[in-house]
Amino acid sequence: MTSSKSDAGGNQTISDVFILVGFSYLKELQILLFVVLLFIYLLTLTGNLLVILLIKLNPSLHTPMYFFLVNLSASEICFTSSVVPQLLAHLLVEEKTISIAACAAGLYVFAIIGLTQCCLLTAMAYDRYVAICHPLHYTTTMSGRACALLVGAAWAAGISVEVPLIMWIFSLPFCGSNRIPHFFCNFSPLLNMACADTSQIKAVGPMLTVMFTLCPFLLILLSYVRIISTILKLPSAEGRRKAFSTCSSHLTVVTVSYVMAIITYLVPKSGSTTKNDLLISLLNTIVSPLLNPIIYTLRNKEVKGALRKTVQKSIFSHHWRN
Repeated sequence: MTSSKSDAGGNQTISDVFILVGFSYLKELQILLFVVLLFIYLLTLTGNLLVILLIKLNPSLHTPMYFFLVNLSASEICFTSSVVPQLLAHLLVEEKTISIAACAAGLYVFAIIGLTQCCLLTAMAYDRYVAICHPLHYTTTMSGRACALLVGAAWAAGISVEVPLIMWIFSLPFCGSNRIPHFFCNFSPLLNMACADTSQIKAVGPMLTVMFTLCPFLLILLSYVRIISTILKLPSAEGRRKAFSTCSSHLTVVTVSYVMAIITYLVPKSGSTTKNDLLISLLNTIVSPLLNPIIYTLRNKEVKGALRKTVQKSIFSHHWRN
């Protein structure tokens, strides 16, 4: 398969495939990594699908907060699936190639969902703000139409920001070696392979990333300042405890998500991709999607109660049929 052709300047212009070097340096240990990642990936899919199924089957969970959670769990499945299956396949083969079209498609899904999740977490924070600070207006403010608009706006933000940026990147010519020192197509390695002036996109890209992750974070922070202020004014300790418990799962997920995002994208790195960078990117890809359903299952009484009822109903139905 031809992967490059000569341009007028004598450089080799990449025409159809990239090679994702990824964890090739692990050699025989790639099989062990495959087993570990496959287990985590299946656990992630199971956990998020379980959350979606529980909410679907239990009318008591048909509320705005859990509507947002269904969308968050679905986005987590898409987020991790945009990277992990390709990585698993490459851990088993010697030739770790990917077409430019597949590379672009994977980056579209990864980037759009990453930004969309920030907006979904913001919508969930707003839901908690309305529920605690304006409980009398909660039903009208967080109507089905309002929730659908918030979710639609989250996806629209991800698409409108990331699609033009990625189209810009893939309009550039790529030349030289077609080896990407990463396990998936990411912005920085692709820009380093471009044989054109990338100064503008290198300035615009990080600025958009910071702006559209920092703004949701500030909105979440503002929501929780108001929430905590309102909770502290409640007269009873039991009321304060119950109010805090309705926010604890979301606050934990926000903390995990933003800590991982800061480590992955905002901590200064060297110009080349290092083994530490690969490990951090791997953790960002698999940790949040795995932890989110665990957090919402273990720390949320309503979800635990729904899980218990569903299991009991399933067991009773099985015995009744027999």
